[in-house]
Amino acid sequence: MDYSTILFEKCKDYGIITLNRPDKLNALNNQLFVELDHLLHQIELDETIKALILTGSGEKAFAAGADIKELHQSDNRSGKQFSEFGSNVMLRLEMLNIPVIAAVNGFALGGGCELALSCHIRFASENAKFGQPEVNLGIIPGYGGTQRLAKLIGKAKAMELILTGNIINAEEAYRTGLVNAIYPLNELMQKTMDFVQLILSKGTIAVSAAVDCINKSDILSHREGLVYESSKFGEVCGTEDFKEGTSAFIEKRKAEFKGK
Repeated sequence: MDYSTILFEKCKDYGIITLNRPDKLNALNNQLFVELDHLLHQIELDETIKALILTGSGEKAFAAGADIKELHQSDNRSGKQFSEFGSNVMLRLEMLNIPVIAAVNGFALGGGCELALSCHIRFASENAKFGQPEVNLGIIPGYGGTQRLAKLIGKAKAMELILTGNIINAEEAYRTGLVNAIYPLNELMQKTMDFVQLILSKGTIAVSAAVDCINKSDILSHREGLVYESSKFGEVCGTEDFKEGTSAFIEKRKAEFKGK
């Protein structure tokens, strides 16, 4: 499939997705979701991709929100479909069993904020802005914002941001726990790639299993999550990487993981 709204770069053992509608501040439209859904399916099938970075083209926006002109045509039925499709694509991103890091390079508003929320980790440039301003349009967040934001920063703060539509800067986003770190814009991608390399220096099977277990904490009860974790722990104990990692620790040397 040829992509017109996103770019994909496959590095040695990770991938970089760039939202590529800079003239629209990378606004999310149906075509972008179709292409992103297709690409995520390909990534799911590619065992050589061990981590994923998501960012936006240009220096102004990660994604400024949903495409309002497209959204304006919605009625009850099509509005529900509009929400469900985008929400399902973001859920697919969130449930990838590899680390997904958002490099937020500017505005992340509405659907753009929700897309960042569906990533596992968020790094922001100093000029980044976050918000769920949907109430200003007479609607509500439709891609999981009411659910993920509350879990991430707490119910009361999520209520404040969603009900007022207020936009916050990178420092406030960091203070509330919305982002993990802030970097100058010209350092954001390099810092993000350095972070990915740090993760990939670990046992990638263990990293994947940890991501899976953490994701399951959202859908399993506490007891079910503990049982699931023990099951994954047992699986990892049967890998060559486990034997290498524990042997390296005992022998006081650096482990050489092979992803097996």
